[in-house]
Amino acid sequence: MVEIEKAELIGPDLVHQAIEKVKTIKERLKTTQSCQKSYSDVRRRDFEFKEDDWRFGQVAYRLELPPEMSLVHPVFDVSMLKKVVGDPTLVVPIETIEVNKELTYEEILVAFLDKQV
Repeated sequence: MVEIEKAELIGPDLVHQAIEKVKTIKERLKTTQSCQKSYSDVRRRDFEFKEDDWRFGQVAYRLELPPEMSLVHPVFDVSMLKKVVGDPTLVVPIETIEVNKELTYEEILVAFLDKQV
């Protein structure tokens, strides 16, 4: 004869544990958000720009863009730059990319890199 074990009622206990974990997660998120807010508030500065106010100086650079990129803003701030360690084999010649007036391009499939069945 097969023994049947007593089934324990774990539903309410499991739900209670999940609720407690959610509360802990919310508290930690609130603490993290508060820290991030206080960090960014100290460094935030209010800027007022007027129409056609193109500011550039020691930390900003004006780019000389080709005519087909006339819709791109030519000034960028050095804080937007990130160090890149490039792979020369991944460089795509700019002549092969055709950009239309909306600054979009059509992607063309060159090769499948992986296949799964």
